Amino acid sequence: MARGMIGGLIARGADPAVITVSEPDAAARERLQRDFGVAVTHDNAAAIAGAQVVVLAIKPQIMAQVLRPLAPALQKLQPLVISIAAGIPSGSLAEWIGPGVPVVRCMPNRPALIGAGATGLYADASVGAPERALASQVLASIGLAVWVQRESDIDLVTALSGSGPAYFFRLAELMAEAAIAQGLDPVVARQLAAQTLAGAGQLVAAESTPDLARMRAEVTSKGGTTEAALNQFGALALDRTVAQAMQAAAARSQELAAQFGKQP
Repeated sequence: MARGMIGGLIARGADPAVITVSEPDAAARERLQRDFGVAVTHDNAAAIAGAQVVVLAIKPQIMAQVLRPLAPALQKLQPLVISIAAGIPSGSLAEWIGPGVPVVRCMPNRPALIGAGATGLYADASVGAPERALASQVLASIGLAVWVQRESDIDLVTALSGSGPAYFFRLAELMAEAAIAQGLDPVVARQLAAQTLAGAGQLVAAESTPDLARMRAEVTSKGGTTEAALNQFGALALDRTVAQAMQAAAARSQELAAQFGKQP
């Protein structure tokens, strides 16, 4: 995800020279420097020196141990801190960083890697309009960026758009497998399933305010093949399956908050 943000910022005109990335793995540092021309380091303190924006692309399990040593520097700098870590609440981040530092939580998704991401953002009332605008600018570099009103909504964003690409990949995978089982060549089946997924996404993206129900209806002729398939989805309670799957994803996000949001 960090690579996606770096690439998106540079594609939008950011100077690679003003971006510094802290990465513990030497090979990964070399790739980042080679691919993007950004400054790289293994020293977190060096990475945030003089920063206006600090992006925390860190696993939830190690967030506290990374942030606590940086707290004095962050208190002095007062940068905008953007966290993309699943499950870590803003209150815990503020506790580890210290008071006064504006914190924005967000949940991007994997299409951010090609500038087609969907990101939900949240900040509490202490974060002012200039910091919110800056966060929007950063996240808009990788796709759609929208604000949610409640921090608990981030769990729903995680279930919807954060995990969502995998749902579509799985559906396309199953469609290809079904066609193969009925006799279609495997290579052809996978190519058609993948392109169908990509093409449907492009159709949706082409509309400024897509109406998904209308677009579905436009593909569904009365008494036709699409209607037959959709009727079977209904008979098998696909709507209930999807709702339960998203509930499971949101619940797991809440579990991560409970597990890692109060690290010693």
